[in-house]
Amino acid sequence: MEALHIVVMGVSGCGKSKFGARLAQALGLPRIEGDDFHDPASRSKMASGIALTDADREGWLQRLGAELQRHPHGAVLSCSALKTSYRDKLRAAAPGLRFVHMAISQAESLRRVAKRAGHYYPPSLVASQFQALQDPAAEDRVLVLDGTASAEALLARALEWVGAAAVPAATGQPAAQNR
Repeated sequence: MEALHIVVMGVSGCGKSKFGARLAQALGLPRIEGDDFHDPASRSKMASGIALTDADREGWLQRLGAELQRHPHGAVLSCSALKTSYRDKLRAAAPGLRFVHMAISQAESLRRVAKRAGHYYPPSLVASQFQALQDPAAEDRVLVLDGTASAEALLARALEWVGAAAVPAATGQPAAQNR
């Protein structure tokens, strides 16, 4: 079977880190937490309430791409991947990359981020994430999930999607669209 690389993506507070950990465990794959790869300057900028620019994210995306390549048999990466160009950089690093978009409303994101204790990302930056978000729903190999659904329902749907995507490759049949 081919390598399975998945990015669990979405705005701050959507649950991508928690869900990414659950999905990685269920699939028996290494977990990569995108927040761990931000440089100190970017962390400081966000903690000060300043949104990152594309230039700020360039090195971060390169580090994430290299980390995906470090796991040739597959991995689950949790990161925002808000723009198409960011997702394309990650796709270039890991051909066949799949994305699970944890979709939530801006109000829900703000509510969740405001409740987090000890996190460097302030609620004041939530609006900037929604301004930057380019909906990935029409892209290939993207599953959109309702980030407010139960953890069990989210995991069941994602595992079904991954299994359905893997079956055609094993049988020699052409792969269907994975949306």
